[in-house]
Amino acid sequence: MIRIYDGKDIRDEEIFARSEEQANVAPAVAAIIADVRENKDKALFAYTEKFDHVSLSSLLVSEQEIEEAVESVDPVLLEVMSEAAQNIAAYHEKQIRHDFSMMEKEGVVLGQRVLPLERVGVYVPGGTAAYPSTVLMDTVPARLAGVKEIIMVTPPSKDGTISPNILAAAYIAGINRIYKVGGAQAVAALAYGTESIPAVDKIVGPGNAYVAEAKKQVFGQVGIDMVAGPSEVLIIADSKSNPCYVAADLLSQAEHDRMASAVLITDSMELAKQVQAEIETQLSTLEREAIARPSIDNNGKIIVTNDLNDAAKVSNRIAPEHLELCVDDPFALLNQITNAGSVFLGRWNPEPMGDYFAGPNHTLPTMGTARFYSPLSVDDFVKKMQYSYFTKDALAKDALKVSLFARSEGLTAHARAIEIRFEDDGE
Repeated sequence: MIRIYDGKDIRDEEIFARSEEQANVAPAVAAIIADVRENKDKALFAYTEKFDHVSLSSLLVSEQEIEEAVESVDPVLLEVMSEAAQNIAAYHEKQIRHDFSMMEKEGVVLGQRVLPLERVGVYVPGGTAAYPSTVLMDTVPARLAGVKEIIMVTPPSKDGTISPNILAAAYIAGINRIYKVGGAQAVAALAYGTESIPAVDKIVGPGNAYVAEAKKQVFGQVGIDMVAGPSEVLIIADSKSNPCYVAADLLSQAEHDRMASAVLITDSMELAKQVQAEIETQLSTLEREAIARPSIDNNGKIIVTNDLNDAAKVSNRIAPEHLELCVDDPFALLNQITNAGSVFLGRWNPEPMGDYFAGPNHTLPTMGTARFYSPLSVDDFVKKMQYSYFTKDALAKDALKVSLFARSEGLTAHARAIEIRFEDDGE
């Protein structure tokens, strides 16, 4: 059963407590990466047989497989995914950055170019659930950024196929190539390249502990979006909130993963007890109760604070991935929130709206990293290149200043590079 804490007495170790079932996977991941770097496709086929229990003749998903998948998907779902892609595009279009140049000083031009990455890799989880929503969230911003080539990797099922819903989402998103490979080996292939899979410039997308660790280990060879942990939701709710709704929203994250975290902060002890009871009622009806139960029992918590101001302070300390503000005036409370991945305002905006349809991205910072990380965006798929131009006269105006600065750091060759340009004409 989810525990209730008094906000005045709760200790930091209780606020941030999360069960640690995951063993250290770093050595195993390092071995897989080294194997893929050396043996390339041969290693990928071997790991797919070992971990996914299927022997493949080709890693590449064929055009025919994609066409058949699109035809097999419920037309209504296909329409919904297309509309979701449009919503995601409409939101992320606002994030597009443009080149700029400055000519505020005579003879000086300063500027910045915004350039798309050439090729990115999108990791889409398989396993216990297939997430076509992740395909759209991770690909639409890349397309808007102008990325030329998007490579998707996702683990196959035991019959060697990929979920039709995932392939249909990839078709809608305009992904160039799709490969049947998952886990740390897929990340290694994207980072270093194999005979089949080209090396990319950046890898995005969530995954299990092995995928997260692999992304961490290949960072530097390629860029990554973030190292994401298990899913989280934090709800700030007042006494007027419906306990059934709040319990359902908490469980919507708990069913993701045994390590997922669902937290309620409220200024009402009565609501806290009602939600505690309602969670137990709803848990027994869930198809994924075996996953949601340990999440709630081990990582869930209800914190009762004096008021909503205190609730906001505790929330900012936790810096949750998803934050719901189920209060009368959510926009006023939003002004007090400084650390959160994505915020859902009001009683009629449950977190799953963001997972699937609203438009803002659902690839978000977890484990408190919302203190310094941002949601996936168009910015993740571009790089900025700066430039400057000086005429001789413009350089002359600042030459002594730059020379002085360089010599103050003991870098006389830097100073010399400025000074030598004016020696011949006596300047």
